[in-house]
Amino acid sequence: MDKIGFLGLGTMGGPMARNILKQGYAVKAFDLNPAALESHVAAGGTAAKSLTDLGEGCDIVITMLPDGPDVEKAVLGEAGLIHSMKRGSILIDMSTIDPAVTRRIGATLADARIGMVDSPVGKTADHAVAGTLTLMVGGPCDLVDRVRPVLACMGADFFYCGELGMGEALKLTNNFLAATILSATSEALVMGAKAGLTLELMIDVMKTTMAWNNQLAVALPKKGLAGDFSPGFMVKLGQKDQRLAITMAKALEVDTPVGSAAFDVLTKAAQSGFSELDVTSVLRLREEQAGIQVRAKQNA
Repeated sequence: MDKIGFLGLGTMGGPMARNILKQGYAVKAFDLNPAALESHVAAGGTAAKSLTDLGEGCDIVITMLPDGPDVEKAVLGEAGLIHSMKRGSILIDMSTIDPAVTRRIGATLADARIGMVDSPVGKTADHAVAGTLTLMVGGPCDLVDRVRPVLACMGADFFYCGELGMGEALKLTNNFLAATILSATSEALVMGAKAGLTLELMIDVMKTTMAWNNQLAVALPKKGLAGDFSPGFMVKLGQKDQRLAITMAKALEVDTPVGSAAFDVLTKAAQSGFSELDVTSVLRLREEQAGIQVRAKQNA
């Protein structure tokens, strides 16, 4: 059975690593947060002392980090994983980063005879805990086939997207749309509430029309409409993903006026003190501007 290294035990990464452990794999992890490492060890994993220690002896190393520069430094930096991972091993980057960065890292790793697969994830922290994430996977088919049993520990929905970097391309496309829908949905709910409509009536009607979406069905009822803005997927990460998606679109010569407006909304939310709160704080931003709250009845 492959020996696994895992870098990044945050809100998503921590439960993902635990789900690999549950399937009997040996998982050595590294994180700058001592508490996260302690939780990993308590779940049956081992703690690496450094990036060098993490890479040594592992067949597969998984990275789950905030952004491309973090991944690039962790993998290719002076003390990066490339210097300790063995030939024939595979890096799976599950972060959400620029596909161009993914391909650049992959090319450098290939020169060192180390393979790379990208597999950013979809859904929520609850799905990370349950092991039912959506996996958007890019890379050579032989490498993807080799790591698929490990990926299956973390996700229930597997989508092969093509060559290295294509998983990232789909993840950015997905998050670009999700952020845009969230912004428009928040505006609509606040507008309707200020006009005198109840949340319940708006939802009942929207369920029967083309306005219905999973922000209304899942994300907002669980977080913003319940008055819970504690971080699940943070505003700053949504802002980062939207920026990366717009950058990708520009490189492809695709105009994004609506998505760019959603990026401006996320930027305003971050500037308003919501950066490390849940992305549904976009609703709170609109509420504060309009002087009204929109909450489900049990949380009113």
